[in-house]
Amino acid sequence: MTAIAVLGSTNMDLVTYVARAPALGETVTGRELRTVPGGKGANQAVAAARAGGEVVMIGAVGTDEFGSRLRTNLEHAGVDTDLLHTAAGPSGTAHIVVDDEGANAIVVIPGANGTVTALGPGEHAAIAAAGLLLLQLELPLSAVTEAARAAKARGVRTILTPSPVQLLPSELLDSVDLLIPNEHEAAALSGFDEPHAAAEVLLRQVPEVVITLGRKGCLYAARGSEAVLFPAPEVTAVDTTGAGDTFVGTLAVALGEGRAVPEALAWASSAAALCVQRPGASTSMPYRSEIDAA
Repeated sequence: MTAIAVLGSTNMDLVTYVARAPALGETVTGRELRTVPGGKGANQAVAAARAGGEVVMIGAVGTDEFGSRLRTNLEHAGVDTDLLHTAAGPSGTAHIVVDDEGANAIVVIPGANGTVTALGPGEHAAIAAAGLLLLQLELPLSAVTEAARAAKARGVRTILTPSPVQLLPSELLDSVDLLIPNEHEAAALSGFDEPHAAAEVLLRQVPEVVITLGRKGCLYAARGSEAVLFPAPEVTAVDTTGAGDTFVGTLAVALGEGRAVPEALAWASSAAALCVQRPGASTSMPYRSEIDAA
């Protein structure tokens, strides 16, 4: 079983479903509000656990009702939460608008996630014991960088999702093995909208890149080889929230199992395709048996 450590955020997603998202200054009427456990870190942890990984979650929740729900959701998915600390105050929240095309817009309020500025001995030990480390950017950059450097020192493969996108210091990128941005994040980080050109720039900073392209699939690029475009399964999207995190968590399990990159990407793409056909983030993530059957 693949041992995966996830350092990342836990948020309660407050999801509003509308025919179309409002323009700035506009009010529209929605048809439904759901509260769904989420956060990029927690989503990736759940996705990896459901795909068959042995996952430990490192982060923080608040002392509010959301905090206990977020912890319980992870535990029900089989994620080890011993290193998910409780910080005084509110948990993180994500305010999400989903339109009839399945597209979304998100505002994240860090809450307890903002208290994770450094790692303790227990967190360092958990990273050292893992085969892979998953990172995102919804926690303070100091903790993310510390975790990446700790993983590199122990030979643990590190995968970074650069979201929310921001300028990334070389001390972080030097410790990243695989960078997985979406096409918008790749453009912001590279200065190029075209994925192949973006990947070429990003490979100067990290050894491997996967740029996710939504319904167009994903582009895989590694130093010393030609970039390859892998198509996505054709499905009708209901809600794309959490699809990227499903892809990353599932891909981590596949890579940890030693699967070849093409097979791993196809398996992760199948998981993401299943996710977008269901509403919600963590609640929509498929189990290993479902992915295998897709």
